[in-house]
Amino acid sequence: MPRPFRFGVNLLTPAPAAEWRAKCRRAEELGYDVILVPDHLGMVAPFPALVAAAEATERPRLGTFVLNAGFWNPALLAREVATTDALTGGRLELGLGTGYVPAEHEAAGLPYGSPGERVDHLRHTVAELDRLLASPDHEPGCAQSRVPLLIGANGDRMLRLTAEHADIAAFTGARPGRTPGGLEPLTAEELDERVARYRSLAAGRAEEAELNLLVQLVAVTDDPGPVLKPLLERQSQLTLDDALALPIVLAGPLDDVVARVRAQRKRFGFSYLTVLEPYMEAFAPVMERLREESA
Repeated sequence: MPRPFRFGVNLLTPAPAAEWRAKCRRAEELGYDVILVPDHLGMVAPFPALVAAAEATERPRLGTFVLNAGFWNPALLAREVATTDALTGGRLELGLGTGYVPAEHEAAGLPYGSPGERVDHLRHTVAELDRLLASPDHEPGCAQSRVPLLIGANGDRMLRLTAEHADIAAFTGARPGRTPGGLEPLTAEELDERVARYRSLAAGRAEEAELNLLVQLVAVTDDPGPVLKPLLERQSQLTLDDALALPIVLAGPLDDVVARVRAQRKRFGFSYLTVLEPYMEAFAPVMERLREESA
């Protein structure tokens, strides 16, 4: 049997307290299973934002999507994770990645490092978090016996780390672009290869991880061309048909989008989908239809 769907929304835009809580409540009303926050300069500070989200909601899980490990000292991060898990009543899911925007490290006065150095730091961070948070002597303590770990990955070394440690394997559906901090989308065939590589590395796991895909664009419409125009301008190598076929794009009539989500779960194994805040409302009827069909 396929794993049941879960749906998350990544809230990107900072807001005053009342507005922040209102949009978290709206995400819950729409049926999202997870409220997520990123870790970029110019956006919300992850952990206080999640505590505020917990105060405004009752049901959704709460997660980081994803923390830039290069911003964090593992011991200090363990304190943040444990405190946040306790203050949210054990609803935290911890997402980690290497970071991919050199300018943010420069602005923060932190080294960016080579790809290998960033992966090494993330591996060290994961190991230290496991050690510290599993210790009965660590204070503060978590509410959960284990905070679920999501790792965002694409390259071979990151996929190996994900296969070894992550409860949730998150695929960006993109690779580093030609400009620093930029990303280029993967075709369905390229993503097939990455998922297959992950599965080969995870073949010895006792329990399969949940597979996540970050969807970059959602549009329920009979005419997706105008909606996709900005993407086509940024990615000049793509035709409209190419863009519509990208796994990270869900655009078209409602029936077609719903069928596409089901087909991607069957093809790739993606049962957990994350959408970006600008598409929170647009994706709601897709979630509703999928849940009706599964009832």
